[in-house]
Amino acid sequence: MIRRRAAAAKGSRPARPEDEVLPLGSMFAYGFQHVLTMYGGIIAPPLIIGTAAGMDSADIGLLIAACLFVGGAATLLQTIGVPFFGSQLPLVQGVSFAGVATMTAILSGGGGIQAVFGAVIAASVIGLLITPIFAKVIRFFPPVVNGVVITTIGLTLMPVAANWAMGGNARAEGYGSVSNIGLAALTLAFVLLLSKVGISAISRLSILLAIVIGTVFAALVGKADFSGVGEGPVFALPSPFAFGMPTFEVAAIISMCIVILVTLTETTADILAVGEIVDTKVDSKRIADGLRADMLSSALSPVFNSFTQSAFAQNVGLVAITGVKSRFVVSAGGLILVILGLLPVLGRVVAAVPTPVLGGAGIVLFGTVAASGIRTLAKVEYKNNMNLIIVAASLGFGMIPIAAPAFYDQFPSWFSTIFHSGISSAAVMAILLNILFNHIKAGNSEEPSVFAEAPVRAIRTDQLRILREGDHIKDGKLMDAEGQEIAVVPPGQPLDSPDMK
Repeated sequence: MIRRRAAAAKGSRPARPEDEVLPLGSMFAYGFQHVLTMYGGIIAPPLIIGTAAGMDSADIGLLIAACLFVGGAATLLQTIGVPFFGSQLPLVQGVSFAGVATMTAILSGGGGIQAVFGAVIAASVIGLLITPIFAKVIRFFPPVVNGVVITTIGLTLMPVAANWAMGGNARAEGYGSVSNIGLAALTLAFVLLLSKVGISAISRLSILLAIVIGTVFAALVGKADFSGVGEGPVFALPSPFAFGMPTFEVAAIISMCIVILVTLTETTADILAVGEIVDTKVDSKRIADGLRADMLSSALSPVFNSFTQSAFAQNVGLVAITGVKSRFVVSAGGLILVILGLLPVLGRVVAAVPTPVLGGAGIVLFGTVAASGIRTLAKVEYKNNMNLIIVAASLGFGMIPIAAPAFYDQFPSWFSTIFHSGISSAAVMAILLNILFNHIKAGNSEEPSVFAEAPVRAIRTDQLRILREGDHIKDGKLMDAEGQEIAVVPPGQPLDSPDMK
């Protein structure tokens, strides 16, 4: 009996950290926390695209529900996985921001929402075909590259948190007001205080509890509006091709292919980032499975009136800050998203959470991603190599779109689409510089560059014992305390050699 219990206990311990199964209540509580973290990000693209397409509020609501439903289904595919599809990592999927500018450009060109859906389908199928190529780039993602990308993900998301804290809509009344920022600060304070609590369950749920407390406080002071929760249907099934059959325009497909390349780059970075945080093995096969799930979800999403799918970087930060590594927790979050997509009334409840509350929590979440990248960069060897300049140039290149969002506005659209994202900018630069300095050895100087860290000087203990008080170096010679030269004997030569006399 004892042996049987010991074997059962041993068998219940997962071989991989992400395979841990938590109690049902805990899984859904942590999963709901993931939903709240990414909710603002997943509803923003359909809001922007629907407005650009000239849709009314009912149609935009349909787009939002579709994006929630498809994002939940894509999350379940990514986390649970089927053969050849799904990384089986705690990654939340949702509509990618990378394609918003391109989709609005297609709409402004007169293509209509049907041309957007057609471009997404065609470009995603092309992306699905080239995923094996992207899966092979893992050898070009050593810690010096991986750390740069993870750090850039966190830093790139900080303007999102700041915008949320200010109110989320620059044209809305009160944007950037002290009351909005104060509400974000209050939420942030509760995140920190609850994280300090010695009870692990409360500490791990600090983000969710702080959002709830912030929302309650906002309702009390009149900054949360739940009046629209009862408007609209309670239950609604997604209607395939609700806006008509997709159309396929060559120019739109080509521009969307650039978006797919950016999406593949960012998803690869997110897979590597969450693998580093979870402390699990991520190989080329796992990356390929994750990218195939990404592309399959993107190819099918227009059928249900949604857009390109990608891993959400902000949820990578949530995994890091809570320490909850189970992929089944994120699966629970995916199921909640599916339910929200079927029950618009629940979605309207979550949508009532004030944006400044999400901003306060986002500061910690996104900062945690950057901190994880810095931790990875701390493992990099900087002696007698050019890794320091790789990090410096890549981070600087990745920060350009953040510091100057209009920097690439005068460049060709395909170029600006790629490098307008700080994440893809840093990833491209880090990969190329790593290849240049660490893979192509020809032409490398034997002497360290001024950018490389100076080598550490050391002396063996047996050599140290020979030295006496007052021994010193003068004019390149070793002298004793009386100023007499001490002979330096080459290796292998006896100490009483005639050459010494």
